[in-house]
Formats: sequence, structure tokens, C-alpha cells
Amino acid sequence: MNQAPDPKKHRSRWSQISTNTLVRFLLFFASGWALVAIFQYFEYVIFVFALSGILALLLNYPLQFLQRFVGRRLALGLVIALSLITIIAAVVTIGLTLTNQVQQLATLLLQALNTSNNPFDQLQSTLAARNIPFNLDVIEAQIRDVFVVSLNWIVSSLPVLFQNYVTFIIILVVAFFMLIDGAKLWRLVLKLVPAQHRSRVSIAVQTNFFGFLRGQLLISFLLSIATFLVFALFQIPFPFLLAVTIGVFDLIPGIGATLGVSLVCLIIFVQSNWLIAFKVLLICLVLQQLQDNLLSPRVMQSTIHLSPVVVFFALLVGTKISGLLGLFLAVPIAGVIVSLFNLEEAQGE
Repeated sequence: MNQAPDPKKHRSRWSQISTNTLVRFLLFFASGWALVAIFQYFEYVIFVFALSGILALLLNYPLQFLQRFVGRRLALGLVIALSLITIIAAVVTIGLTLTNQVQQLATLLLQALNTSNNPFDQLQSTLAARNIPFNLDVIEAQIRDVFVVSLNWIVSSLPVLFQNYVTFIIILVVAFFMLIDGAKLWRLVLKLVPAQHRSRVSIAVQTNFFGFLRGQLLISFLLSIATFLVFALFQIPFPFLLAVTIGVFDLIPGIGATLGVSLVCLIIFVQSNWLIAFKVLLICLVLQQLQDNLLSPRVMQSTIHLSPVVVFFALLVGTKISGLLGLFLAVPIAGVIVSLFNLEEAQGE
């Protein structure tokens, strides 16, 4: 016979949870919820200051180099003037090039998908000739819909992106002021932290956050250059656009390079043929292995070492909270948290 549960045992389990513990948990949950709400409400401000901080961080390296030969004021003037000229020239030249190549690629992809003898039909015929029962019609329809929606969104967003010069100017101005008063601003931020923890927080943020951003930007930039040179050497169509695509996706830790390579290979497969796509896949895999095994360990050796599970968890949470910005900042923030709380279980090998 089944015995009825003892109500005394049931009450004893609940009695083990103290009121103070429950109240602390609820307060912690409410604080976290409020923090997420505040972050989403001020997302634009955080976006501007985050990009300004990253730009100021990058400009600080030539500033430190020039300060060895000239005074700080002259070095600041040179860095600001040269960076303005470089940024404006890069935005104009790279922006026009990307816009032109995106429009050309969109036209070619839409034409290739709407032809009667597109790459999917060729692959379907090849599989049928070898008696392989695999229907690509559903996959082809889904990929066509995704391509049409994505390309229309990209083409329509590019002019808006380049016309939104107000945000661009604000980011530049804030970055220059951060570069000028960076040390004072950092001391001001540290005053929000209790005095006994300031040194530890400063080391954790500089090592994990700034170190990760610096290393990730450098790695993605070098991968973009290497990919562009190899694509141009093998005469792959649209080498600049495809190299920039891989480099941007590579900024996403963990899975970014794989997503970028997969997208580029799919684009080449649709607009060319499977042989060129396979060649591009091999090239990208070789470059990715060189990056992961030779470049990344040297550049990121003193920064974040997180478990892959923690990395993907941080990416999903960051995307949910703040979209694209959260996707790029989630991992360095997670690294700072793991470092501050000494969570050895969350660290990678």
C-alpha cells in the first residue's frame, strides 16, 4: 500500500529555509531585473559610450608611442588629427566599396536563385544520378526566403547607416574626451567601488575586458586581411566584402568564425558553384586553424579563459539583454565576473 506523505516532514523541509535567505534571494532577483531594465532603457547611451571607449582604447596605443618623443599635448593633437583623417577616409572609401559590392552581390544572388538551373537544382540532379534519396526543395525554398529578406534588409539599411552621422560624430567626440581625460575618468569610476576592492577590480577589468577587446579586434583584423589576400589570389568573387564578413563574425567569440565561414561558403555556392565554395571552405578552415592554434594563444594568453559552456551562456544572455551590442560585450563582462568572484569552475583549461 502507498503511504500518505508525512505532513511533519513536509513542514520540516520548508522550515530549513530561513526568512532572511528568502528575502535576500528575492532582493537579488529584483536587483538583477532592475539592472536589466535600466540597461535596456539606456541602451543607446551604453552603445555610444561602449564604442567610444573601444575607440579611445585603440587610440591610446599610438598616443603612448608618440609620447616617448614629444609632449603629451602635441601627441594628443597629432593622434586626434590623424585619427580624424583616417576615420573619415576609411568610412568614405570602405563604406562606398561595401555598399557597391553588397548591391552587386544581392543582384547576382537573386538572379542565381531565380534561374531554372541554380546550384541547388544541379546538386539535386547530381544526388539523383547517384541514387541518393535527398530532396533539396524545402531547403532551397527556406534559403531563398532567408536570402531575400536578409539582402533586402542589408541594402535598405546601408544608406541609413551612413546617413546617421550624428551618432558617429558623438562617438568621435566622446572618444577624444575619453582619450584626453582617460585616467581621471577611470579613477572616477573606481570611486564607485569600495576602497578595499578597487585594485582587484581595476586589474580584472583591464585584463579581461580591455585585454579581450584589444586581442579580439587584432585577431579579427588580421584574419580579414589574410582572408582578403587569399581570396584575391584565388580570384574569388567579391573578396573584400567576403573578407569583411568573416572578420565581423569573428568578433563573436566561440562560434563567430564558424558562422562567418558558413555564410560566405553558402553565398559563393549560390552565386558560383560547389567547387569554388569547397575551395573557399578549405581556405577558411586553414586560416581559422592558424588563427586558433598560433595567433590566438599568443594574443589572448593573458586575458579570458572561460569554459565553452560559459561562453555560449554569456552570448545567449547578452543577445537577449542588448541584442548586437550584448553579443560582442557578453564574454568580456563574463570574464570580469568570473575573475572577480574567483569562479574556477567557470574557467577553461
